[in-house]
Amino acid sequence: MPPGARGCCQRRFLTDGLLSPPQPDLPAVPGALVEDSGQQAAATTAKRGTGMPNYPSDSPMVQAGKRQRQRYVTKVGKCQVNLGNIQDKKRFLSDIFTTIVDLKYRWFLFVFMMCYIITWVVFGFIYFLDAWVRGDIGHQGDPEWQACIENVDGFVSALLLSVESQRTIGYGTRMVTANCAEGVILLIAQSIVGSMIDAMMVGCMFVKISRPKKRAQTLIFSKNCVISCRDEKLCLMFRVGDLRESHMVDAKIRAKLIKSRQTAEGEFIPLEQSELNLGYDTGEDRLFLVEPQIICHVINRHSPFWDMSAESLRRDQFEIIIILEGIVEATGMTCQARTSYTEDEILWGYRFEPCMSLEKGAFQVDYSRFEMTFEVQTPAASAKELHELKELEQQEHSTLSLYWDHLLQPCVLPGPSEDTFVGMSVPGSVAEVGARACPTPTVPCALTPRVPSAAATGHYFC
Repeated sequence: MPPGARGCCQRRFLTDGLLSPPQPDLPAVPGALVEDSGQQAAATTAKRGTGMPNYPSDSPMVQAGKRQRQRYVTKVGKCQVNLGNIQDKKRFLSDIFTTIVDLKYRWFLFVFMMCYIITWVVFGFIYFLDAWVRGDIGHQGDPEWQACIENVDGFVSALLLSVESQRTIGYGTRMVTANCAEGVILLIAQSIVGSMIDAMMVGCMFVKISRPKKRAQTLIFSKNCVISCRDEKLCLMFRVGDLRESHMVDAKIRAKLIKSRQTAEGEFIPLEQSELNLGYDTGEDRLFLVEPQIICHVINRHSPFWDMSAESLRRDQFEIIIILEGIVEATGMTCQARTSYTEDEILWGYRFEPCMSLEKGAFQVDYSRFEMTFEVQTPAASAKELHELKELEQQEHSTLSLYWDHLLQPCVLPGPSEDTFVGMSVPGSVAEVGARACPTPTVPCALTPRVPSAAATGHYFC
């Protein structure tokens, strides 16, 4: 950082209780910044541009990563929640369309084929039963017999008639005649049922294929979050990007904190959800996702991380769920991409490497630098402690300013204006008047003129 730079990243707090994370082979120093020096930098930090740092085996980041825990949402966005003991499962049949679309492809194709096969078999059996009851099967080859269904001599031929009728193939050898009304009604019913199945299955197949679920695979998130100072405030940041040239329309991003807690009454609330402000009040949560963007959550008094320091980050357990939503430009359907970050995936005192440059009159994005981070000086204290220290500094500065303004305020000495005191002794009466005119009796007037001409006006410093 250049000399004279300002900000919370430059201050070194010497207040007891603000401890930085202990470095290997080095004692923890109160008020120290998260930084390294000499050979410790080569052992504890990554080289610039290599992405993830190579921490030593006893570092806090590795110790946090060794903890076994169950994620609420995986890195690819799958929710790790299994629903069991559902009693009223008939509710799924009331929304059969969504139920079929939500099936996996192997089960969806199975349902697709079974819908047609079952209708063919059912109507084929009805055709066979009608031909057998009317005696059409026993009078095959009789030219005088008026058959209801011609050329049906068994169940297989009746099944072929059902397939040809529903799929409108019409080979011409098997057909329903006008000699019986039930045959005509049966043919009309099969045509209607077949059309309904076609409409439903084709619609489900179209929605299944065109669902924007796969579009979310081209929306990427950084593997880690970082915490560092931005505009003199601690911020939690992560990066998002879109790999396609067809952009998301009206993209919005939000974040949820998943953390269990116990209330003052002793109630345990597992997996409590709280909102992380990503700029909802300023509109920064609405993204124009043309190039990779760094999403920032300012850690202020309204943030759940207001009391979190670098030391408490190692001991805490929580999960941050990131949800990115937008409209697919090609289809107009809503797409949602999700990921999550646990406490061991948050790097304290790091920033993201820039991945965009200007080349040949256009901006060039280098996605090989998408995950890269580098270490910066960052206070190990929490945002609350930094805010309190900043207020304390402001109060001290304000007190000193008032004190010096009080000392340097002018004293008005009523007296003969023709007397000058430059190089002369001051009469005792005038000095007494000057002492009485000073607002603070403990600070006598020095009777030093502000300028050589000030003696004529009677203004002096006290």
